[in-house]
Formats: sequence, structure tokens, C-alpha cells
Amino acid sequence: MKLERALRGIAGTFILVSVALAHFHSPWWLIFTAFVGLNLLRSAFTSWCPMITILHSLGVKGCQDEIEEIRKAGGS
Repeated sequence: MKLERALRGIAGTFILVSVALAHFHSPWWLIFTAFVGLNLLRSAFTSWCPMITILHSLGVKGCQDEIEEIRKAGGS
């Protein structure tokens, strides 16, 4: 799985789980939903996201990483 797809999947899962928890357990879980949304918005402007840092350290490669590997290998 690519880094970008993993990030979208994790963010979507966090949002859906927190909304379900807010509905069934406590509305305070909406703070977590807002936290995820604010991080997504901030990353749009700063190009930095904590989850990308975590995924990258786990070895998940992004599209740009694969492009660089192809260029180093002599591909077009």
C-alpha cells in the first residue's frame, strides 16, 4: 500500500470510529474528530503530517519515493 492511500484510510477510519463513539458513548469524542480534521487542514498548508512521519518510519513508501528509486536505477 502506498503512503498516500494509507494516510487517507487511517484518517477516514479515525473519523468514522470517533463519530460512532460520539454517537454511542459520549459527545466528547467529537474532539478527536476535530483533531483529525484540523491536522488534515494544517497539512494542506504546511505539507507536514504526523501520521506521514509515522508511516514513513514504518517503511511505507510514497509515490515520490518510488519515482526516486526508479530514477536511481536508471529508468525513465
